[in-house]
Amino acid sequence: MKFNTKTIHGGQEHEKATGAVMPPIFQTSTYAQSSPGVHKGYEYSRGANPTRTALENSLAAIENGTHGFAFSSGLSAIDCVLRLLKPGDEVITGDDLYGGSYRMFTKLFEKYGLKFHFVNMDLVTNITQKINKNTKLVWLETPTNPLMKIADIQAISTAVKNNNSSILVAVDNTFATPYIQQPLDLGADIVMHSATKYIGGHSDLVMGALVVKDKKLAEALHFIQFAAGAIAGPMDSFLALRGIKTLHIRMQRHCENGKAIAEFLNNHSKVDQVYYPGLKNHPNYAIAKTQMKDFGGMVSFRLKDKSKKAAFTVLENTKIFTLAESLGGVESLANHPVTMTHASIPEKERLKNGITDSLIRLSVGIEDITDLIADLEQALSV
Repeated sequence: MKFNTKTIHGGQEHEKATGAVMPPIFQTSTYAQSSPGVHKGYEYSRGANPTRTALENSLAAIENGTHGFAFSSGLSAIDCVLRLLKPGDEVITGDDLYGGSYRMFTKLFEKYGLKFHFVNMDLVTNITQKINKNTKLVWLETPTNPLMKIADIQAISTAVKNNNSSILVAVDNTFATPYIQQPLDLGADIVMHSATKYIGGHSDLVMGALVVKDKKLAEALHFIQFAAGAIAGPMDSFLALRGIKTLHIRMQRHCENGKAIAEFLNNHSKVDQVYYPGLKNHPNYAIAKTQMKDFGGMVSFRLKDKSKKAAFTVLENTKIFTLAESLGGVESLANHPVTMTHASIPEKERLKNGITDSLIRLSVGIEDITDLIADLEQALSV
């Protein structure tokens, strides 16, 4: 199947008892057994639930994987991956990272004995020179949050595997979605999503997802999820599966609007710099054009007035863009990383990486583009 068909039919079958086209919401915790240990594939919903199974099969299909896993949040999905490791193991990751990921790495897992190296992933050698006998995982975000850096998944995966084939490469694919890029096809071992965002697409659930191809890796992840219990519930699974069915058409509009907003901001007198991989002046434009089908709906920009007050003035005066955390819904959102999504990163680290007071991140929705541009124009004119 082509991708647009996979979002609707991939990994799916009609419900066997009634022929229901959409999988029912199996709101149950347990399942009857005809004899001890004899059941119909389901024992207890922490291990598996038919609604969640339908979602996980769909996730695997659209990422060209073989095994999908749905979690209670994106961070719980990351937590599951890190639980594959043991004290003394080392992780190489990017220097521009979602604040929640950074917080988990530094405040939780460093305490449990893992060591993290934060590097600029523009150069593959920045990664390979950090590899040693303790390296077990390379964690990528691409595009990154919030500076929209692009990591070359294929080049990094190849270099890492050539160095040590046992090192896992995981990619946070939240910003791009499988509509835009499919990391497993580029050599990654694990794909992660905050399915709260574009996968769900309607700002009405919190969920995470992992997709893999390797059976042994899938078994290890499933055991951790079952033992730790960070599962997605049946109602949220139903909502996420419904979201996937329109992912391809939503992403088309997100991408169209994102590019138009980026170009508008790039030519605005009050804007100092725009971060969007679809602009030809983006430092990673060539990689993005090769690696990605399109450039997405996430746009960050920095004002010429460097003050926090200037950013607040813009954010407090939008009328269609809603000032809120999160992203990927049909509605447009605006965010101030310093005080919102990246507040958990120490100021020194934020400034070193370019997350400054006048930086604004936009999640461009699927509204009419003329309304969105007019809204930003009036907010920037206040």
